[in-house]
Amino acid sequence: MNTDIVQSRFLSNPQDLGVVAVGFSKGQPKAGVDAGPEALIDSGLLTQIREELGYKLHGDAKVQKYEELIATTDADHRGMKNPLTTSAVNRKISQQVYEHAKEGRLVLTLGGDHSVAIGTVTGSAKAVRERLNREIALIWVDAHADINTPEVSDSGNIHGMPVAFASGLAKDDKEEYFGWIKDDMLLNVKKLVYIGLRDVDKAEKQILRENGIKAFSMFDVDRYGIGRVVEMALAYIGADTPIHLSFDVDALDPMWAPSTGTPVRGGLTLREGDYICEAVHQTGSLVAIDLVEVNPSLAATEAGAQETVRAGCSLVRCALGETLL
Repeated sequence: MNTDIVQSRFLSNPQDLGVVAVGFSKGQPKAGVDAGPEALIDSGLLTQIREELGYKLHGDAKVQKYEELIATTDADHRGMKNPLTTSAVNRKISQQVYEHAKEGRLVLTLGGDHSVAIGTVTGSAKAVRERLNREIALIWVDAHADINTPEVSDSGNIHGMPVAFASGLAKDDKEEYFGWIKDDMLLNVKKLVYIGLRDVDKAEKQILRENGIKAFSMFDVDRYGIGRVVEMALAYIGADTPIHLSFDVDALDPMWAPSTGTPVRGGLTLREGDYICEAVHQTGSLVAIDLVEVNPSLAATEAGAQETVRAGCSLVRCALGETLL
């Protein structure tokens, strides 16, 4: 098991992996992203993790659809689309991640659209505060910043808002509309780092600047190279901080991951994406991983869908300790 080489700093049971498989698509309008986790699992990902990387798996062997949490009527609220359903599902995800993380396990969440990170990040943050009395750092690898508040969002799609809700930049007083997110579940934006940004809304740029958020765009990747960018990101976080890695497959250039909802040209290569995951694993500080936005139905060809699934599996395996040698 390659993970034996790296000593975990913050996990009491590093050989245990909590799996949360989230077939959820209501955070955005395009059908099919709810099938992403099943495509990843059907390709053999969980078997590879168990048999080749040596993890003991806990949690979901099959994808959860959360059908019992889908609201029969779900009117817009503060401009947000599907707010009741998205809030209820994320509250459930947050609890699932928390239950794994409080046992000292690494947690892997397979999405689904990126709105599910409202749940994953808040669940991680709560567990780490309780278990270790520390804050988590969040490395967000994505073409998009996903830090819109409801009032500045052009689309109302909640998959463009998860960082805002997980950090408390966006709040709601009503329990059914994300009011369940309490202070002990919040991410400190001073522990937030972006890598791979290249399609950031005007309002999001202002949010990033006003809050002094550390962000490395594709300009920085081109200028410094991925090795130096990751080195700077990890130095900013510090060695004494548990890391939650949230990876949107659209961070990769569409050449490598065409089958996703909001592809943007000029992204990371697959090797650059793998390198980020490898380097974060090697810190020994990783406590949670999200892999989201694989949408098998959006590729122009079946080969494109398979290529995206393979890319997603490669990213996860690298984050879990797979090495080239």
